[in-house]
Amino acid sequence: MRRVDSSQRCYKSAFPVAGNLPYSLKSNLKLRFSILFSTKLILSLIMNAMYKVLPQFTTQTSNIPISAETATQSVTTIPSEFLSEAVFAGDSFLDLEAAFGSVDGVVKTATGYCGGTLKKPTYTEVCEGRTGHTEAVKIIYDKTKISYRSLCDIFWGTHDPPNRNYLNFGLSTHRKSAIYYIKEEERKQAQESKIRRQMKLSKRIVTKIIKFDSYFYVAENQHQKYYLQKYCWLCESLSLRSTVQFVESNIACKLNG
Repeated sequence: MRRVDSSQRCYKSAFPVAGNLPYSLKSNLKLRFSILFSTKLILSLIMNAMYKVLPQFTTQTSNIPISAETATQSVTTIPSEFLSEAVFAGDSFLDLEAAFGSVDGVVKTATGYCGGTLKKPTYTEVCEGRTGHTEAVKIIYDKTKISYRSLCDIFWGTHDPPNRNYLNFGLSTHRKSAIYYIKEEERKQAQESKIRRQMKLSKRIVTKIIKFDSYFYVAENQHQKYYLQKYCWLCESLSLRSTVQFVESNIACKLNG
């Protein structure tokens, strides 16, 4: 009788070949591999389509916060004279960024803090209500596709503008409803948009229209494109890791919306 080495016996029993597997198990494995392959194929096709449809960006970024000037460093298809910026505050900046990111004509978005006195505040410091900052979103948009007036009209639907909690001070200071204008013409358009919205509501809108004369501090990495970052594998496939990359990416802006 031929002797079988014990190590070989253990190896065979621990790792059976496919031919020795039960039929039901083999079928289950084939089904799983088929589903996995199909999923990867579909995702690959979707990503390829996105890269063709959305504006392409270079990977060179140097400035935070974003502005119409720095945006031209990465937006290769939109002339600088067509780009402008706007700043809005409406409750949580996570939801506000996602809402504006899905708007056609919005090129980039960034969450951050404005209106306070402390330089480079952290999210914890802002939430404590002692810095005077407000959660806000800075938007870079293409003026040939969407106007500032239209952005203001969209703004009212992103949160509850008559919510009187936005008037509170103390710990609630960082959550407000405000439109920060840069030019006098923007102030007029924002005011007109507010009046149009007020005529449709029974409660008074508490949103403030404020001159943007302070610095916009970009929020920490975990607060940029918050909903997109829940899909770690997708961010990794798009090489989105740093705050700059999330802020400067048009694809991230759209996928987060």
